Amino acid sequence: MNAMGEHWTVEQVLALAPDEASREAGAELGAAGPWSETGCGDGAVWGLCKGSGSVPYRTVVDTTEPAYSCDCPSRKSPCKHALGLLLLRAADGIADGDSPTPDWAARWLTARRGRAGSAGGRAGDAVPGAAADPAAARRRAERRAARITAGAQELEERLADLLRGGLAAAGQTGYGLWEETAARMVDAQAPGLAGRVRELGAIPGSGPGWPVRLLEECALTHLLDRAWLAADRLPAPFAATVRTRVGLTSPADGVPVRDHWLVLAQYDASDARLTTRRIWLHGTTTGRTALLLSFGAAGRAPRLALPVGALLDGELIPHTGSGQVRAEPGERFVPVAGPVAPPAGGPVGAALDAYGRALAEDPWLDSWPVTLTGVVPAPADHGWQLADADGREALPLTPAAQSRPGLWRLVALSGGAPVTVFGEVGHRGFTPLAAWSPETPGETVPLI
Repeated sequence: MNAMGEHWTVEQVLALAPDEASREAGAELGAAGPWSETGCGDGAVWGLCKGSGSVPYRTVVDTTEPAYSCDCPSRKSPCKHALGLLLLRAADGIADGDSPTPDWAARWLTARRGRAGSAGGRAGDAVPGAAADPAAARRRAERRAARITAGAQELEERLADLLRGGLAAAGQTGYGLWEETAARMVDAQAPGLAGRVRELGAIPGSGPGWPVRLLEECALTHLLDRAWLAADRLPAPFAATVRTRVGLTSPADGVPVRDHWLVLAQYDASDARLTTRRIWLHGTTTGRTALLLSFGAAGRAPRLALPVGALLDGELIPHTGSGQVRAEPGERFVPVAGPVAPPAGGPVGAALDAYGRALAEDPWLDSWPVTLTGVVPAPADHGWQLADADGREALPLTPAAQSRPGLWRLVALSGGAPVTVFGEVGHRGFTPLAAWSPETPGETVPLI
């Protein structure tokens, strides 16, 4: 079917925005005033948007991915013009039906889809001589493994020194020693260990009870070190998880899964080096929950963006490792029509059981995706919580979730009645990401 035959809603388009400023600027361009020569067809929408200069900006969106092209100077993706164009389409400001594609839009679409097809051909074709030398690749992997082993041994000595001197001393040494240790882990090509060291360095002085938190994180880091040093004696799935946790790339070589995927949530997390986008999907037939990760340089939004609440037909390729939910897109995702129901879930106790089982396979998990059914948001002594309708069990919301506007959206959606909520549960509590009310079970309400 034509990918544009199924309209995205305004909320789904706004969910693609890389930040609040882009969302507001795109909303201002979602009317017909600044646009001319708009059209849609062949899974794309295009138009000319009048800007501050004499020449309008050429904007085209390939809605089968989605992907965006605009000759404005913005470095954001999608830019405000692409958002405005999609909002105009969502408001029926661009008529249905195939329109003649202008040359400038057709050239970009042809080149882009040609590159995608060539990439797929290269991945699937066995070309003699094209593969890397397996012996050289093995030697590189062995050298890196040796460097990581040396880094893990050095980190073990650092942890032993810390415990020997007492955790209280960690609050007096400052962050410099931790950063130096993290840099040594980077030199050892173990970015996962480096990240854990930086987290350790941020705990002292972080508030009441920090020595307990530091001891817990030291124990997990020690467990990871020892697991790496004994990786050759571990079960294969758990060894793959350990390799991923120290910073080695986990291959996406599982059995491809074809399904209609409901986009549950999308959000970004940034640090000084990187912007990471997390997109949660639910397979309506398989019942599988999958996580897509995409990355952008610091201050720049990743290119992959999917509208929350959309139903997409496509294929995912899972990563290896015990407890893994991460996957990579296979075939291009195409919007489809069909009934959209929230994922099957359960009460708070079932969610905690699921998290416990996941921890048994990956002890370094910060959180696990779960769906809570029949829960009511309610205030508690130290903030908000989600409680079973019978009041038997409750989950506190994480500190970050307590301060987000999505909390009040969830409270308004509930109105004191039970709702279904998808989110991430971890040792800090529950972070709600999407919700559904019994009155409108087909409408996914984003909470982040």
